[in-house]
Amino acid sequence: MENQSSKKAELLLHICCIGCGAYVGKMLDEEFSVSLFFYNPNIYPEIEYKKRLEEIERIAKHLSLPLYLGAYEHRSWLESVRGHETDKEKGERCLICYRERLRETAKMAQEKKIGFFSTTLTISPHKDARAISGIGSDLSLKYNVKFLDRDFKKQDGFKKSVALSHDLGLYRQNYCGCEFSRR
Repeated sequence: MENQSSKKAELLLHICCIGCGAYVGKMLDEEFSVSLFFYNPNIYPEIEYKKRLEEIERIAKHLSLPLYLGAYEHRSWLESVRGHETDKEKGERCLICYRERLRETAKMAQEKKIGFFSTTLTISPHKDARAISGIGSDLSLKYNVKFLDRDFKKQDGFKKSVALSHDLGLYRQNYCGCEFSRR
């Protein structure tokens, strides 16, 4: 019988894409009982969304990690970023997008009674890890779920995620996800 004190805490990990999700999910699974959460209404076009989702489902099964799916509501997401279509990467549009995806992750963690939540977004050199940290901390208080605040790009995290993606033959997209990041 497993000792109660040795039981790993549960963590809901928001994943934006499989390249980031496989590395971070595998790494955190050593420390936590990880469940994956794919909620990315920003991804465009829908065929790209489906391609990323298929890869995530494949790796979740390969790594034996539970996977939860959020709704794909791209039109609603477009409304939330209206007026910010021309913002630069890491601008206000991205902050709105980070907040929306982290909010849904915190809500899902609360609903599923999972004690921690985090995101793979911080592994990207194109994302503002400090802003993500602040958003996660705010949402942690609002939803009473602990935010695992880690900048996964540190210690060559991004480079390691690229290498693991290559080793596993994973799809790696060349843009964040929204139509405005394709420029």
